[in-house]
Amino acid sequence: MSSEATAKASSETPQPTPPPNAKDVESQNQTPPPGYSVVGIFRRWRHEDISKKGTFGLRGSALLFSLLAFIIMASNRHGDWRDYNRYEEFRYELAIAILSSIYNGFQVWRQYRLISTGKELLSFSDQNLALIDFVGDQIMAYLLISAASSAVPMTNRMREGADNAFTDSLAASISMEFFAFFILGSSAILSGYKLVKSSCI
Repeated sequence: MSSEATAKASSETPQPTPPPNAKDVESQNQTPPPGYSVVGIFRRWRHEDISKKGTFGLRGSALLFSLLAFIIMASNRHGDWRDYNRYEEFRYELAIAILSSIYNGFQVWRQYRLISTGKELLSFSDQNLALIDFVGDQIMAYLLISAASSAVPMTNRMREGADNAFTDSLAASISMEFFAFFILGSSAILSGYKLVKSSCI
């Protein structure tokens, strides 16, 4: 009788569970970070897509204004003193407009290839590409504002004496370079953000 009671009591008492495996504990404690969830991945893709298209739009606008500055200045030849080639300031502005058109044309082609094919033209790391974009935008923006600013005093003096098609074309070309400067300044801010982001990853 006592043996039956002992067996019954032992069957009713809860059996101790074995300690959990260390691997099971680690798998339970490791929850995926928010950025690696499905929603986080789609949000990141969308953010990167908007960033690429925004950069493409900015560089396309900078290319347009640089080309307009170049075309307007290059065609501003009316003979005698009304010829841009006779003035060092306007030749410098034309040279920077050509350089800006080449730079922005290359960047637009590169961004278009990246958006359409998903492949980067230059085989560098993301951080190096962001650094190249940031430095290039900064240098080109500085050159644009330098060229436009150097041509403004001469244009103002000419417009005080005679306001004609030559001086109007000068003012239009300078305005286009100012617009290109502001756009490249915005692009430099975006490039700086990408550089900081790539450095933190």
